[in-house]
Amino acid sequence: MGASTSCYLYPSLFLILLFFSMNYHFHYLPFPYHKHSKLSLPDHPIFSLPNNFTLSFTDNSTLSNSSRLSLPVNSKLSIPSNSTLFSNHTQASDDTHLNNRLNNSSTNSTGSAQHVIIVHEKNPFEKTEEGLARARAVIREAGRSKRYTPYRKGGFVLRGSVYINPYSFHQSHIEMEKLFRIWPYKEGEPPLFYNGPVNDIYSIEGQFMDELRKSPFAAKDPNEAIAFYLPISVVNIVRYVYRPYTTYSRLRLQNIIEDYIGIMAKRYPYWNRSNGGDHFLVSCHDWAPDVSVGNPKLFKNFVRVLCNANSSEGFQPIRDVSLPEIKIPFGKLGPPLLKHAPENRSILAFFAGGAHGHVRRLLFQHWKNKDGDIKVHDYLPKTQNYTELMSKSKFCLCPSGYEVASPRVVESIYTGCVPVIISDSYVLPFSDVLDWSKFSIHVSVAKIPELKSILQTISEHEYVKKQKRVMQVQRHFVLNRPSRPFDMLHMVMHSVWLRRLNLRLLG
Repeated sequence: MGASTSCYLYPSLFLILLFFSMNYHFHYLPFPYHKHSKLSLPDHPIFSLPNNFTLSFTDNSTLSNSSRLSLPVNSKLSIPSNSTLFSNHTQASDDTHLNNRLNNSSTNSTGSAQHVIIVHEKNPFEKTEEGLARARAVIREAGRSKRYTPYRKGGFVLRGSVYINPYSFHQSHIEMEKLFRIWPYKEGEPPLFYNGPVNDIYSIEGQFMDELRKSPFAAKDPNEAIAFYLPISVVNIVRYVYRPYTTYSRLRLQNIIEDYIGIMAKRYPYWNRSNGGDHFLVSCHDWAPDVSVGNPKLFKNFVRVLCNANSSEGFQPIRDVSLPEIKIPFGKLGPPLLKHAPENRSILAFFAGGAHGHVRRLLFQHWKNKDGDIKVHDYLPKTQNYTELMSKSKFCLCPSGYEVASPRVVESIYTGCVPVIISDSYVLPFSDVLDWSKFSIHVSVAKIPELKSILQTISEHEYVKKQKRVMQVQRHFVLNRPSRPFDMLHMVMHSVWLRRLNLRLLG
């Protein structure tokens, strides 16, 4: 009998000891081995917490900076203070297995203090706003310290007095490339939507629209977008809706755009979330500023990207964006770039064009065919080359026409001619980052009679410096397809990015 009992006793003891040993390591049952142990994590855990999760504790317990934990979304875990979360000897196959063991431990342990970990997943809106807040801080620091954080090796580095703050601008462009994503609404059919002009006087509207289709700035999903683009062509609305021209009332134009916004606001949450503050439209047509006149309340925060950037007619530089007006020849991406040296420019000042608007009529009254140094013409005969004459001129006159903007500003820069802006209320393109006073001359309309004496007071040394700076800023007005860093389309994107960066949305 004794021998028989021994035969059963020793194997049983062995199995019991084996079970406790294995349970100590693998926790098959939640026995509290350490009565006074605290919540602890290993120095090198095998789990990691994604960036879009946050952990909150209900008491004063903390996790060390080097400890990380991955948990299922929105789970609420109760962990007794007298149990070990896991040790260096513990292996877990996945987060669910870890969660089950922790919940079992909490359920079977009584009379012990509870530590509750609540895991929240940040929604895309919160992550977007956090990213913008970090970008603002980095840009401010770059401007303050006069340094920037490199994003990619090589590439163009901004330097020189033509920039208001080259360090802030460069860092802002870097942050834009990393973060800025635009969602172009997909609703609408050509020709009024997604089909703008890509040549001639209003071509920048269609070029931007076409570029965004394959641009790295285009968001793949609206929830990841930072800004929202209305793909409406004001040029084509005027061309197809108004012809034959029986009325010049802007009511039809306004109704089309307001109806489109109404549909988007009902279909998606984005317009109502920001009251249109992160939405924008791009147009170079003279009528484009009038899209918001019929319903100012609706467009109070809306960003208008306009060639006709007239501050006396409601253009607000802090909200709206000034768009360069460029006349693109058919089959090309802009006028030719010319680099005649200052010593090869024998003409003091040059202008040729129609007598559009009161500013040009005043210019013609005082200077047309009246001075050998100030060459002011209406349309040139075919025997004379307009671009060649600009390239031989020191200063190129850029008076406003029917509207404040003129393609001559860009044409002057392309030919290396110092632009003379003759306008009282024109907000110049990219003036958030470019210091136009370093590479252009501004003459008020009232001082048109004094034009020659104003230009003659500029010394040769000062002129040469301005002309070199004109050559320096050329790259910012060149149109590339696809767009390249710091070219015209990137500069337009950056102008919109700055408006969005200055907007803080609350969830």
